[in-house]
Amino acid sequence: MTKALQSMEPTLEDTVYVFVSLPDARMSDPQVLELEPVGMFKEKEGLSLIVPEVNSTAKGHKSEERMRLISLTVHSALSMYGLTAAISKKLADEKISCNVVAACYHDHLFVDASRADDALRALKDLSAKSHELGPQ
Repeated sequence: MTKALQSMEPTLEDTVYVFVSLPDARMSDPQVLELEPVGMFKEKEGLSLIVPEVNSTAKGHKSEERMRLISLTVHSALSMYGLTAAISKKLADEKISCNVVAACYHDHLFVDASRADDALRALKDLSAKSHELGPQ
């Protein structure tokens, strides 16, 4: 986990994303595809989507929390432990909310859009401090 922290190079996307829930939708529905989701998860309450805010607004969906995406750009195995905890703690210490999405190769963090630059700085600081610990 320390090597992952040391080698991560978090990148911040310009796009603002929102989370949308469609209670009766299926993943292949045209209304879903038109939103161009970057992520989706089927919950009991409906299909949750992570979509660009501009697409959500254009289709008349309300959203209250604007998010920006930070990708860690380090390969993190799904079985790795501690990385999410370390990142979550660092961001929590900075009072920055974070929603983590783990994909096959990288972890992706959706953070409050108004605090995205602060989150990026905090993650870079975490990586730099892990260098001081040396290899583990």
